[in-house]
Amino acid sequence: MIRFELPSLGADMDEGTLLKWHVRPGDSVKRGQVVAVIDTSKAAVDVEIWQEGVVAELLVKPGQKIAVGTAMATLLEPGEAASGQTVSASRRPVSPAARKRARELGIVADEVTGTGVQGSVTVADIEAAAALAGEAAPAPARPAPSPAERNQDMRKAIAAAMSRSKREIPHYYLSEPIAMEDALAWLQRRNEGVALADRMLAAVLMLKAVAVALRRTPELNGLYREGAFIPGAAVHAGVAISLRGGGLVAPAIHDVGNKSLDQLMTDLNDLVKRARSGSLRSSEMSDPTITVTNLGDQGVETVFGVIYPPQVALVGFGRIAMRPWAQDGAIRVLPVLRATLAADHRVSDGHRGALFLSELRELLQQPQALASDAGRGLLKEEPLER
Repeated sequence: MIRFELPSLGADMDEGTLLKWHVRPGDSVKRGQVVAVIDTSKAAVDVEIWQEGVVAELLVKPGQKIAVGTAMATLLEPGEAASGQTVSASRRPVSPAARKRARELGIVADEVTGTGVQGSVTVADIEAAAALAGEAAPAPARPAPSPAERNQDMRKAIAAAMSRSKREIPHYYLSEPIAMEDALAWLQRRNEGVALADRMLAAVLMLKAVAVALRRTPELNGLYREGAFIPGAAVHAGVAISLRGGGLVAPAIHDVGNKSLDQLMTDLNDLVKRARSGSLRSSEMSDPTITVTNLGDQGVETVFGVIYPPQVALVGFGRIAMRPWAQDGAIRVLPVLRATLAADHRVSDGHRGALFLSELRELLQQPQALASDAGRGLLKEEPLER
């Protein structure tokens, strides 16, 4: 028997409300399948399951609020019966109407003792079993929170996560100006003659450069749990997205380092659209290994972010502004981006953070290499300096 529990969808989530089940008792499920929708303080999230099996029992009803870690359902492993024994006996005869009623009430029909002809299970048997288990009447649905209530809940959740971050994580901060003349020229050439919807944003170059730069400083990419650092197997970049009703979320774009710029642009557009419509997946909320925040469109030149636990670093990008720049013994006016790093001193030190920003700066001078995915060859991982 396998317990399926409500996963944590971020450090700012302690509980959630079940909105809908996508499965019923008796359904087979596979890894990555969306089985439920959970309402958090920020969005309605499609919850995926990461075990294979057969749904034995749904333990939570729509409208019910539960804490993270609460068992939501039980699963039978393939070939396992509810008793934990391999299925060998023939199934009890169950009428179609009784099986339908069992699904409605969350009852496993094959476990009910039948009183019909030749021991068949009837609708009355199902309803009697449900009444005995206290499952006959569905829980009353909670009224949907008003926009003001949802915003208030979101601010509380963000405050709790950020307070935890400042309380537990010894932050250090670094900043580096980056000349963006070559990158913007490359983007302009790339976007010439392209429909507005298909144009690439500078933010995509930044995401790709972050992922490639992390190959030299992998201790900035991962999670800190139970007193130890767990390196990320890939760069799952949480992208900070402001919501129309206020607040923000930071769902992940997965495996950023191994995706083309075009694919990243598609993924970014899709993620922003779904985040603002409240249609995110649990894996996008639960597994970012680093967060990237870009406040350039808000007119801010420099942003020093707060690390989102249990992550150990956050990269910030501000507005690209025209600034004096010394180059080849002369002063020029160039478009300049200021990149910042907030990092966890329990895992890395300032010289490693400085190396990351230095690599990030150099990568953004080579947009054509990032575009051709040659960025993989630009850097080689080095042993961590301890």
